[in-house]
Amino acid sequence: MLLEVVDPPALLVSPASRFCGEVLAAAELKLNDRPMVDRQRGGSEQAWQCFESFIGGRGESYRSAMSSPVTAYEACSRLSPYLAFGNISVKQVFQRVCMMQLAIKNSEAPRGTFTQWRASLKSFQSRLRWHCHFIQKMEDQPDIDTVNIARSYDGIRGEDAAKLEAWQDGKTGYPLIDACMRALRATGWLNFRMRAMVMSFASYHLWIDWRASGLVLARYFVDYEPGIHWSQVQMQSGTTGINSVRVYSPIKQVTDQDPDGTFIRKWVPELANVPSAYLAEPHTMPVMEQTFAGCRIGDDYPEPIVNHTEAYRLARDKIHSIRKSNDARIEATAVYRKHGSRRKKR
Repeated sequence: MLLEVVDPPALLVSPASRFCGEVLAAAELKLNDRPMVDRQRGGSEQAWQCFESFIGGRGESYRSAMSSPVTAYEACSRLSPYLAFGNISVKQVFQRVCMMQLAIKNSEAPRGTFTQWRASLKSFQSRLRWHCHFIQKMEDQPDIDTVNIARSYDGIRGEDAAKLEAWQDGKTGYPLIDACMRALRATGWLNFRMRAMVMSFASYHLWIDWRASGLVLARYFVDYEPGIHWSQVQMQSGTTGINSVRVYSPIKQVTDQDPDGTFIRKWVPELANVPSAYLAEPHTMPVMEQTFAGCRIGDDYPEPIVNHTEAYRLARDKIHSIRKSNDARIEATAVYRKHGSRRKKR
């Protein structure tokens, strides 16, 4: 039976609701007010301006500069919030990058002129593919924000409100962790390596359940994309069953990513005058050095919340004791069939 085609209405009237035009304040939503002083501005125009500045110059050092928080704020594309909110699409970005690659290929510039650009654009394209790959994981398993991808790891971690609070407030006694968490609260953004590090620290060193720490980060990130976020949270927590277990050293990462303490001193001003030799582990400063630096450990800056060496060993042993079990191996095979990369190995 065919139904009569109804003409479209001349006018759609919005329901009488305060949500139609009024933006609720954080307090009205029962959320803590966390002003982000350096948050990126939204909108399609800003998205394209950001993108053009990236391919117009900022992105040349992308491959080599994306891991350090000192250089990443400038060298990374910073497009993630705009992709998350739909101000610009992955397709638009990918096609524009392909056009640039083609222009470089056809360029008559002297050999070596675009070597760095070629490497950076290739790396950037791979991240665009990862973007879609990780979103697909949540499409395939919508509960990855609440359930371990590999159920062999159920119940291994618990809650610790005090440690969670110290971590989210940037008061763990590990300078790079604290600098990253404070920077995140102010800007809503961190580069990938630092995101992985702070999540790894919460899951392994503090042994906090990833659902609690992951929610903290989700509320801070202005580029929160559920599929990407929760996939990465579980990867950095060792609960996928198939990804490498990576326990980042918050001490070594200072040497690798912020050797001069530029980022740390900016976001953890208590440590501004601490000598570089002690910046990764300020609690090892002699009392005299603490006095000269104006930073008394335990008063001006906290003692380490956990012992790195002990926490690392305990976390590694716990994860690997599960990982090598027969049940976990069988489950990992099933997880890989469902979530593993389909890209052929070269």
